[in-house]
Amino acid sequence: MPITIELNLTTPALLFPAISLLLLAYTNRFLVLAQLIRQLNARENGNEIRAMVKAQISNLRNRLNLIRRMQFFGVLSFLLCTAAMFAVFLTQSLIGTGLFGLSLACLLYSLILSLYEIHISCQAIEIELTNIENKPVIDSQQE
Repeated sequence: MPITIELNLTTPALLFPAISLLLLAYTNRFLVLAQLIRQLNARENGNEIRAMVKAQISNLRNRLNLIRRMQFFGVLSFLLCTAAMFAVFLTQSLIGTGLFGLSLACLLYSLILSLYEIHISCQAIEIELTNIENKPVIDSQQE
């Protein structure tokens, strides 16, 4: 017995607020990352770059690429969701169901990328903590 899925206009519409908030969160991540990069560039205005900064540059570039892909698949999910609603509106349920499934797959991939970006963000904090730990300790009795 085949499983039939009845899709109506409200099902894809349920994703609209979630995707919108997700894209807003991704944009905020991007803006914070851009600000960090600008601050790093202002701090390292000489010809030499510290090893810690070199490690951060690689991390920041990786995160920037991930956020770009997160945003791309989030927007693609939004577009596919809209197309699914349009197909359902035109009484093309099978096409609408397929588009909605693709929309969910894009959203899922975007969220997986987001989890990975969070992991990389934590690695960046570890680099900072290592840098702090490597600084000399001042004896409090000498102050």
